[in-house]
Amino acid sequence: MSEDLREECGIFGVYGHPEAAKLTYLGLYSLQHRGQESTGIVSADGKELHRHVGMGLVGDVFADHALFDKLPGRSAIGHNRYSTTGGSLLQNAQPIYAIINTGPIAAGHNGNLVNYHVLRDELQQQGAIFQSYSDTEVILHLAAHSGLPNVEAQLKYAVTHMKGAYSLVMLTRDKFFAARDPRGIRPLCLGILDGATVVASESCAFDIIGAEYIRDVHPGEFIMVDEEGLHCEMLFKETKPAHCIFEFVYFSRPDSKIFGDNVDKARRKLGKRLAEESPVDADIVISVPDSSNTAALGYSRRSDVKFELGLIRNHYVGRTFIHPVQTMRDLKVKVKFNVVEGVLRDRRVVVIDDSIVRGTTLKPLVNMIRKAGAREVHVRISSPPVTSPCYYGMDFPTKNELIANRMTKEEICKEIGADSLEYLSMEGMLSAVPNGEHNYCTACFSGNYPIPVDEVTDKTQCELPLPKAAEFA
Repeated sequence: MSEDLREECGIFGVYGHPEAAKLTYLGLYSLQHRGQESTGIVSADGKELHRHVGMGLVGDVFADHALFDKLPGRSAIGHNRYSTTGGSLLQNAQPIYAIINTGPIAAGHNGNLVNYHVLRDELQQQGAIFQSYSDTEVILHLAAHSGLPNVEAQLKYAVTHMKGAYSLVMLTRDKFFAARDPRGIRPLCLGILDGATVVASESCAFDIIGAEYIRDVHPGEFIMVDEEGLHCEMLFKETKPAHCIFEFVYFSRPDSKIFGDNVDKARRKLGKRLAEESPVDADIVISVPDSSNTAALGYSRRSDVKFELGLIRNHYVGRTFIHPVQTMRDLKVKVKFNVVEGVLRDRRVVVIDDSIVRGTTLKPLVNMIRKAGAREVHVRISSPPVTSPCYYGMDFPTKNELIANRMTKEEICKEIGADSLEYLSMEGMLSAVPNGEHNYCTACFSGNYPIPVDEVTDKTQCELPLPKAAEFA
């Protein structure tokens, strides 16, 4: 199992711009870190929807720029995917497209529906035919089966029957929709560009196209944009937010703004708090690049231990890399990282990483650092131990995958070969993010799930009464 943590997707949408598909392409480029398995764009020209999806990276799937001539219109949505529900198959690539009784519709989804299997079973019993294994397809089936007369009412009905984490973009021939779950678990930003409305998983997607960040889409908010303008509505009663704190720890780009604050700012605070809680008498601080760079800078500044580049990451390792010699135990890590021997030799080294999930990367990294001549290797983690599965979109859904669920801190330290190992405390992590005591999902660290999940039946304990279709008519 890979140590790499992966989101299942990033989403982008624009309404009211003559270069909608091209802007979506650029936005997806900025969100490539959120999903590398497949990508796709659907555009709308007022009469029809036009779709192109493919397996691989944005630059590969849209390498032929003539494709944009086949994606006309002033509105578009896009999606980068990493699978947590449904396999890595072209049939699961998004945005998903269907024709329902109100016309063609497409949807892209970031998150994970914890009542997906329940909804899918119910819909299939009613005669629904599914074309994929993606939980996103459930959304369109719910809309189609609502019996409501217009697409806005259909989508509201669908959204209110979904439980779990979801940030959505949806497109019809003449309307654009966005929605976010009532806990706001996954991020979704709202912006403007030359009078056009844009939404994206992270604000870095606005920067590349020159759009202005306005605000986050509120938890539980349903947005429709048409020729009359922007229409916003809260579909749920006010609920305590449960933003995914791992977005600050690892997932989001450091140049992004999510949940109303800058990721870089939060990560520097994580590193500073880690230095306060777990100082080391050492010569240098290094990071496991790239996601730990900012926390390492914060640790270095607060501890007054010099920051150095002791590990170099190869950014061109493709997902299709195959071990040519399986007996080469550390080959995968060596392909991805290399040491800077002159920096490490005869030094007492503090290695900063953002998390330990499966423990498959740090052990060979510590070994490489020692072989480069380091006198001591001390590992510091800028988050607490990951002890519980995530049901809301991260790719570690079972306890058996989590090393901190099987071993004590001392056992993990021995397993990875470090001289010492310390984690940031829960209190330290929460103090580094805005409104940290109240607004975050920490389930992977604490086991406290904001949307309770029955792990055996895969059903949720619904906290809100499900509306009837007639309420949206």
